[in-house]
Amino acid sequence: MDSTRRPILFVSSPESGLLNPLLTLAGELSGRGVEELWFATDEPRRRDIEAIIGKTPVEFASLGEVVPEMSAVTWDDETYRAVTQPSRFKAHRAVLRHTCDPKLRVEKYHALETAVDKIEPALMIIESMSLFAVELAITKKIPFMLSVPFMPSNVLTSHTPFSKSYTAPGFPVPHSGLPFEMTFTQRITNRVFKLRTLAMFLNPSLSKVMAQDGPLRRELGISDAARGQMARIDNAEAILSYSVTGLDYPFPVPAKMRLVGAMVPPLPQAPGDHRLSDWLDKQDSVVYMGFGTITRLARDQVQSFVEVARRLDGRHQILWKLPSDQQEFLPPVAELPGNLRIETWVPSQFDVLAHPSVKVFFTHAGGNGYHEGLYFGKPLVVRPLWVDCYDQAVRGEDFGISLTLDRPETVDPDDVVDKLTRVIEDGSFSERAQQFALRQREAGGRAAAADLVLASPSLK
Repeated sequence: MDSTRRPILFVSSPESGLLNPLLTLAGELSGRGVEELWFATDEPRRRDIEAIIGKTPVEFASLGEVVPEMSAVTWDDETYRAVTQPSRFKAHRAVLRHTCDPKLRVEKYHALETAVDKIEPALMIIESMSLFAVELAITKKIPFMLSVPFMPSNVLTSHTPFSKSYTAPGFPVPHSGLPFEMTFTQRITNRVFKLRTLAMFLNPSLSKVMAQDGPLRRELGISDAARGQMARIDNAEAILSYSVTGLDYPFPVPAKMRLVGAMVPPLPQAPGDHRLSDWLDKQDSVVYMGFGTITRLARDQVQSFVEVARRLDGRHQILWKLPSDQQEFLPPVAELPGNLRIETWVPSQFDVLAHPSVKVFFTHAGGNGYHEGLYFGKPLVVRPLWVDCYDQAVRGEDFGISLTLDRPETVDPDDVVDKLTRVIEDGSFSERAQQFALRQREAGGRAAAADLVLASPSLK
């Protein structure tokens, strides 16, 4: 590579929760005038990359179309029900079974390899679930940083009992939804969770699929150094974690992991959206309901949320981001309560959360939502959706910043109204959220992450 060239290549899956933090980081570097920025992801996200406006362009490198098995947005209803079922282990198992086929990475690996050979990056910034990109970086000996939009322990804790882990053996295993201080029964459940995960891969049906991994690795020329759950951690130059101390259970965080807080773009993110901001200006107390891009609400759940708004009428306004395909479950407009405002799409969730009229964030508690709500000092009410959402939910309760619905799958209006009312009226929730807002701002966010990137020895 020409010694004067120092290209930086971002790589991410197309899922919004994984992609968005890197869009913010790429935008920060572009705004600083950093040259030769590239972003590799799936073709449907081309416009998002091309929409980054700064002093220097961010070039798009296409990884082709979305692989349906790898994108939760495209899963069929049966798969969606399996990965969001109440049983924590069965949901965890369903996700792994659906996504662990080694053949799924071949197309992306080849596409990224073509891009890498063209760009010759000095540094790669890789979203933590893009394991094909980690394998390629390790194989080609390209320095890389890992982007982690989850809690730190999510990527540092082993899912099986005999693998390397950066946390203690009794630490809550990811996706279990178990607390740090466990009862005797919960400690047994935690151990069994890991054993069952190991047994799942020893099952004949899945082990037959996984037997293809070795031959595929040899065919692709993947280095043996890329093997193992912790290869992405051990081989990373640095790990960018969008969290702060105190939002995860305590454990010794490795020096290479840098806690920079939520990745929030410059605000207002949608300065021309006066329609929604003017409405917020007129309200005293707003509950913002936003359950991410993956959540699929059924008719009875939608109607239960409408009933929640009805019961809060006269006390709080409700702003609900509800996709158009789920709005067909709503009652006629004339029957909706007057305090309910429904938006198909919110131009900027950051702008909404930043508004002082918003008093609580009613969320599924994905990794980004958990941290972003608290960045703006908003306490949470949580309807966890799947896998890591339950981990964030239990931590939020333990840290005094949120309450979780008793039965998220059924959406009981009595329970929802009770949780929202308690979080809004008990000032301790807001006080704790404000403390974490200050801590996140001190962590530096996008500016701190960009500084770490530019300080990389590979760019010198």
